[in-house]
Amino acid sequence: MGHIFKYRLRGPLGGLAADLGADWGAPDVDGEFFLQVDRKTCLTPPKGMYWRDASWLSFGLAVHASDLLALHPEGVIVRVASLTYSLAHFRSEVAALAMDGWVREVFGLPDRGLRVHFDEEKGDYEFRWGACSEPFEDDLLR
Repeated sequence: MGHIFKYRLRGPLGGLAADLGADWGAPDVDGEFFLQVDRKTCLTPPKGMYWRDASWLSFGLAVHASDLLALHPEGVIVRVASLTYSLAHFRSEVAALAMDGWVREVFGLPDRGLRVHFDEEKGDYEFRWGACSEPFEDDLLR
């Protein structure tokens, strides 16, 4: 399965948690399904993954695409074997935080400011995406 990263945030509602198991290699476009996250950065999600979780995993990888390209000019594909979580401690955005942690741990890349904290006033989690104010705006990832 490669490397497993365990994301954990304790909070008043029990917290947020997800375990991401993945490996990586050079892109092999022959016969393998993948999502192109950036020019030479690709993601293979596990079969049957919920579309929202796959989108957030892609975002968590995309914030590191330029650094990955600098390290591996031939490109990188991240093959996610598993994303496991308890429904009581998960929101789809946590997939981005788990991917961010996995990438930083495996490749030794810098922190890009992806964060979450519990906002007492709102009674909910507040996510921060570093330099990206709106995660799915294409122009913000460059």
